[in-house]
Amino acid sequence: MAKSSSPAVELEVGGRTVRVSNPDRVYFPARGETKLDLVQYYLSVGDGILNGLRERPCMMHRFPTGVSGEKVHQKRLPAGAPPWIETVRVFFPRYGRTADELCVTELAHVAWAVQMSTVEFHPWNSRRADTERPDEWRIDLDPMPESTFDRVRRVAGVAHEVLDDLGAVGWPKTSGGSGLHIYVRIRPEHGFDDVRRAAAAFAREVERRVPQDATTTWWRRERDPAAVFVDYNQNARDHTLAAAYSVRGNPEGTVSAPITWAEVQDVHPGDLTIATVPHRYASIGDLHAGIDDAVFDIAPLLEWADRDERAGAAVPEPEADR
Repeated sequence: MAKSSSPAVELEVGGRTVRVSNPDRVYFPARGETKLDLVQYYLSVGDGILNGLRERPCMMHRFPTGVSGEKVHQKRLPAGAPPWIETVRVFFPRYGRTADELCVTELAHVAWAVQMSTVEFHPWNSRRADTERPDEWRIDLDPMPESTFDRVRRVAGVAHEVLDDLGAVGWPKTSGGSGLHIYVRIRPEHGFDDVRRAAAAFAREVERRVPQDATTTWWRRERDPAAVFVDYNQNARDHTLAAAYSVRGNPEGTVSAPITWAEVQDVHPGDLTIATVPHRYASIGDLHAGIDDAVFDIAPLLEWADRDERAGAAVPEPEADR
């Protein structure tokens, strides 16, 4: 329940009081949703956003004046955080530095981050118990500029077939943009390099099955402009994707929303927004709720990677300009 504290609003979230300043500031100009609307959206999908963020280092994409203004990529926790906000320290080998990033464990952490103008939540694919060993393999189907969403659908269908062949359970969601993401829970037994190698081997298999639609060509300038890039590099350390249920920083307030495999062929990502997802969530709940119960061993993919690399396949360094 909200209590007036003009011009701010105070919200009780899980026993915490979160003060929301400038609650009437318009963040999403397409339909006029405000900062307070954004907080209320995240509260409405509470278990879902927590499922996507819990115990993970999280980069915040902040828009202090709304999504039409400046975007701030915030790795380090902003100054002035209340003592109940939790963090996790992560290391960046390329720069020899560390950062204490937000580590969400309760819904009040999400509400506070929105108070700090966070629109998008981008968690790591590892958790704070061992940040160097991912427990999530991420398949990013990234359409090139001339691709269609129908082509994304076809590549997703093939990715589903390959996952079935492996005995892996994939959990699809819209990206909130023009692509699709598929997440697979994995055992936290390998470092980022091996998970990325496994993801590359999977991507090459998808490309083999549907070469007219999918590509793993690394250099952007060499890709078919109408293809779908199966972006295995999203599994490199410190690379992040928008969490399930994260709003995206565009005027419409689209959401990176979990969907069923049956919905892949009919979904229109632009229909899944801050305005529509709460009703959908109230009706069907969190479609990713069972992800922790379906854990895959990437050993077969590492065997594929060894095979491919013996045949001459290369996995470019993640920092390469693509």
